[in-house]
Amino acid sequence: MKKKVQAKILSQQKLAEGIYDMWLATDLAKEAGAGQFIGIYTGREAHLLPRPISICEADKEKGALRVVYRVAGEGTAEFSTWQAGDKAEILGVLGNGYSIEAGCGKRTVLMGGGIGIPPMLQLAKELSGAGVETDIILGYRDNQLFLKEEFEKYGRLHVATEDGSVGTKGNVLTVMEREQIEADVIMACGPMPMLRAIKSYARDRQIKAYISLEERMACGVGACLGCVCKTTHKDGHSHVNNARICTDGPVFDAKEVEI
Repeated sequence: MKKKVQAKILSQQKLAEGIYDMWLATDLAKEAGAGQFIGIYTGREAHLLPRPISICEADKEKGALRVVYRVAGEGTAEFSTWQAGDKAEILGVLGNGYSIEAGCGKRTVLMGGGIGIPPMLQLAKELSGAGVETDIILGYRDNQLFLKEEFEKYGRLHVATEDGSVGTKGNVLTVMEREQIEADVIMACGPMPMLRAIKSYARDRQIKAYISLEERMACGVGACLGCVCKTTHKDGHSHVNNARICTDGPVFDAKEVEI
């Protein structure tokens, strides 16, 4: 059930240029799973709608959520100024995430690119906890490898950088081919060009792929239809071949969406 609650900021730090890491104390952590997100409200009355931010980690025992986000506008710029002890209003838990069962007993590969890397950390933790051995491929722009050491705890980590400063020069699929990594299931999050390439790669090799679509959202609860994507089946809300990324997703079977 979606709830609007007040959360207390436990900590915040800068991980890389424009990338911030924030922990929030909230009971919503008990309901959160890999691939889901929350809406964070700014303190400005002119900004009525929350900013959707993917969940990086959910500590159910401590009742805390972690978000790692990129400053992209006025709202996220405001978030980056918050400090421990400040309060924030959040809406959650939102969206449908990844199925852990889909990776069990399979050769599972996780792929994260850019700001699509943070939500893969909770997924890596949950799969590791379920006994699933994974290959994790992370794609960065340069040598600012935020969260790299944390991912190393949960699987065989491979790194690609666009400028070749660390790991393989190229992208996540360059790593797949050069290191001859085999997969039955791919779970991915990242920019749209990356997801299109993964969808094509998985289709050509008959690999099951689940992708989390990064899309600008307004309401976050499916009312405004501002974040629809084309699908292979009709949406019960609009009665056309559309899905609302914020409620039907953000995670989809790659075969079911046109991107």
